[in-house]
Amino acid sequence: MKRILVLLLALALGHALERGRDYEKDKVCKELAFLGNDDFRSLSLILYSRKFSSGTFEQVSQLVNEVVSLTEDCCAEGADPTCYDTRTSALSVKSCESDSPFPVHPGTPECCTKEGLERKLCMAALKHQPREFPTYVEPANDEICEAFRKDPKGFANQFLYEYSSNYGQAPMPLLVGYTRSYLSMVGSCCTSASPTACFLKERLQIKHLSLLTTLSNRVCSQYAAYGKEKSRLSHLIKLAQKAPTADLKNIVPLAEDITEILSRCCESTSEDCMSKELPEHTIKICDNLSTKNSKFEECCQEKTPMDIFMCTYFMPAAQPLQLPAIKFPTNKDLCGQSGSKAVDQYTFELSRRTHIPEVFLSKVLETTLKTLSECCDSQDSPACFNTKGPLLKKELTSFIEKGQEMCADYSENTFTEYKKKLAERLKTKMSDSSPLELAGLVDKYSDFASKCCSINSPPLYCDTQIEAEMKNILQS
Repeated sequence: MKRILVLLLALALGHALERGRDYEKDKVCKELAFLGNDDFRSLSLILYSRKFSSGTFEQVSQLVNEVVSLTEDCCAEGADPTCYDTRTSALSVKSCESDSPFPVHPGTPECCTKEGLERKLCMAALKHQPREFPTYVEPANDEICEAFRKDPKGFANQFLYEYSSNYGQAPMPLLVGYTRSYLSMVGSCCTSASPTACFLKERLQIKHLSLLTTLSNRVCSQYAAYGKEKSRLSHLIKLAQKAPTADLKNIVPLAEDITEILSRCCESTSEDCMSKELPEHTIKICDNLSTKNSKFEECCQEKTPMDIFMCTYFMPAAQPLQLPAIKFPTNKDLCGQSGSKAVDQYTFELSRRTHIPEVFLSKVLETTLKTLSECCDSQDSPACFNTKGPLLKKELTSFIEKGQEMCADYSENTFTEYKKKLAERLKTKMSDSSPLELAGLVDKYSDFASKCCSINSPPLYCDTQIEAEMKNILQS
């Protein structure tokens, strides 16, 4: 595939196919001619698998077939000038039918109340939430080659769908680059005299790209879920927990830097955005934190920038510092020009004292700081803070204690040991419960812990789980 194709195709397919304007039709037709039918179809499959990550292979394939068919027909020499607009309009109508074969999105019914171009634009803006728990498992070498030899094109299409739907938050150029390299490896190794040796050699060659793609998917998934400002706060919390002996001046620039990188690279069509920016970020990590924490010092001894970044990303939280209780923010702290600095300072101080996963702190701080911000806009700001401050502080403390209870022992033990200690705690706390009830609670809480008690827990899933717990706290 040509080097330029990602930029052009992302623009053309991502917007033009649903709009039906002449100049956008010209873009798509140029892409078809430039790429050729096979590459155009492959890129369409990646794009729509990524866009509709919850759709089935059959649904996404049907949509791709329709899109490619109309593009080929309407871009053919001598095609009716109204072909493209007519066919894209028919496609949007078909998407609204009750028995539509295309991927279904929760926002589809609302789009279907609109007409014409407005409906197409609405449909174009739809996007499934990222898969926070990828289900793709690479088959064994012999299984790969068996499927490939049986149906090379079918194998390629299935792989493009599976990988792109599971890792769809990775930047489009990385997805294209890795899937192309992977299919090239399969094609070479499954036709070689020694497939096992070939796979070993080829996997080593694409290891860096594989790691970059999957890791980019993780960090971009969080960025997509949180947005820019909350993502910045999230990174501040994590860094403060990993290096509690650092100063705020060491932490804030790093949180801002990684957030800016994600804002530039997650939706970038540049092929080297992540591969260029992340190594530069690791230099800043090592400059700021390697002397503040022995684990950061160890990470910074890794051989490559990507290894350093992975080491620091998966680093668990350190034990919190035993420091005096921090002062709850007042209206003087938050309502002036230095309000954002006060938020950073309070977040930093709370994080380095608190042994609770970032998803908990992000959730409770968002609610707390939003209410305090509203007090800043009230007619009598001091009175608002005096009234709501103590209640918010009590709720925040209660919430943190509940989170610490739910995640107690998880990060310090193996999963088996954690479940054993959890069972003992529940048995003591709920002595009247039957063994069956206790077993059910152990399964429930251990499943929650496995998903939401680590430092890089998935925010969308955990947010809904924590929301339920927060309601229980507020009602108790």
